[in-house]
Amino acid sequence: MTDQDRQEQLKALEARIASAKGLQEPKPRADEHYSQAQMAWRMVIELVAGLGIGFGMGYGLDVLLGTLPLFMVLFTMLGLAAGVKTMLRSATEMQDKKLADEAGEVKPPRKGDESEGA
Repeated sequence: MTDQDRQEQLKALEARIASAKGLQEPKPRADEHYSQAQMAWRMVIELVAGLGIGFGMGYGLDVLLGTLPLFMVLFTMLGLAAGVKTMLRSATEMQDKKLADEAGEVKPPRKGDESEGA
């Protein structure tokens, strides 16, 4: 076996190694196109959670105090308002992120956007 044959074999082996390494490289995330749907589901869940929590608190108070429809209706409406407020905050966050991406800069979060204690 000549020196030139060994070099050709070495080059062929290096090419095979490089192609094998290329197969093992991480693939880009495929779920990027679902981000809008994920945000929509997040907002729907926030609204339903607000309604559910408000209904549960109102019903629980009504059972304890014996005033069945009063607190249930009141807290359901408060839960709806809280759910809508949370949805609007999520929509604003999504819009700010999109505008920052289009501008090519990352904006710091606004004062009050951080959740305290949660």
